[in-house]
Amino acid sequence: MNAPLLSVHDVSRRFGGLLAVDRVSFELHAGEVVGIIGPNGAGKTTLFNLLTGQVAPSSGEIRLRGALVNRLPPHRRARLGMGRTFQIARPLAGLTVLENAMIGAFARHSSLRVAEARALRVLEEVGLADRAADRAGELTLSERRRLEVARALATEPDLILLDEVMAGLNPSEVARAVALYRALHQRGMTFLVIEHNLKVVRSFAGRVIVLDHGAMIGEGRPEDILAMPAVIEAYVGRRPA
Repeated sequence: MNAPLLSVHDVSRRFGGLLAVDRVSFELHAGEVVGIIGPNGAGKTTLFNLLTGQVAPSSGEIRLRGALVNRLPPHRRARLGMGRTFQIARPLAGLTVLENAMIGAFARHSSLRVAEARALRVLEEVGLADRAADRAGELTLSERRRLEVARALATEPDLILLDEVMAGLNPSEVARAVALYRALHQRGMTFLVIEHNLKVVRSFAGRVIVLDHGAMIGEGRPEDILAMPAVIEAYVGRRPA
């Protein structure tokens, strides 16, 4: 097998006395779709923040294409091919949809003309081309989430980290989102996905990592992982003795 695109080895993060991420290790290869699941407070978003540079690890190593990136800021990681969305979509409401997407393109292109062309292409891809001139504050929740994806795509990533991009969407919006991500995956995109909708996880992810209290408690195929007693217990709580 080829060298991993992303390698995480014994990564931990402490906030004072709280161990938010506890010695997490895994590898992600180009072309994979890997889901990260776990109950609220399991450390999923903190892990994403460690991977993308919003937070530095207390210990352990994060490597992108073999290069140690522990101390690189988010914009440097973006230039190395890592894009992400955020759990709460907060576009710059006073800017247009196009201008929001151009912010991602500026990670690689200093030319206004080139950044605009790149932004227009990704807005077409996510189905927002007809809203390009509208203010981002006018978008629906589903559209704001697609704009988050467009901004990430505009950085020209090889790997995108999706943080609960389907939260709050209705079934038809979820189906549309899954269709978009499948199309991107077929084009060669690699995904690491935090998702609470286990039906989506089963249908989209080829492998699943489970976090609980910051630690990995399982990794494998969705159908195997979601049947594990420890995973069921983490979601629904302990059965009475």
